[in-house]
Amino acid sequence: MPFSFPPRILSIAALLCLTFAFGLARPAQAEPALEKLVIVTAQGPRTFEVEVMRTDQERAKGLMFRRYMPADRGMLFDFKETQPVMMWMKDTFIPLDMVFIRKDGSIARVAADTEPHSTRTISSGEPVFGVLEINAGVAAKLGVQPGDKVQHPLFGTKP
Repeated sequence: MPFSFPPRILSIAALLCLTFAFGLARPAQAEPALEKLVIVTAQGPRTFEVEVMRTDQERAKGLMFRRYMPADRGMLFDFKETQPVMMWMKDTFIPLDMVFIRKDGSIARVAADTEPHSTRTISSGEPVFGVLEINAGVAAKLGVQPGDKVQHPLFGTKP
C-alpha cells in the first residue's frame, strides 16, 4: 500500500515551497547606515543620504547588482588618500553620475550618465580623495560643476 501524507502536511509543504520559490522567505537584511552629505552649487545646497564605502571590499562591490536607488540617496567612496581613480560599471544596473572629489571637498570632475554594464573605465582626470555616485541626470539637474563643494566629514566639513 503506498504511503500518503495527510492533507494538512501537504498544504504546509506547498506553502513553504511557494514561499521560497517567490523569494518571500529571504533573511532580513539590515538597512545600510546612511550619512548626510551636501553638495553646494550655484543653485544652492542639496542634501543626500549616502552609504560610505570605506574598505577595499566595500569599494569593490559598490552599487553592483542593485536595481534602484532613491532620488535623495548616493554612495560615497572613501579612497583614504589622494590618488588617480578609475571606476567602471560592469555589474551595475543603475545609470549613474560620478562626482570625483578632491581632499578639500571641491569637485574635480563629473562623469554624467555613465552606462550600466559597461567595462569602459571612467577616470577621475586627476588625483582625488573620494567619488560620489548619484542617479544619472541629478548632477545636471542640480547644476553640479567642477569647483562646487561637497560637505561631509570625509572632506573635513560637516553638512
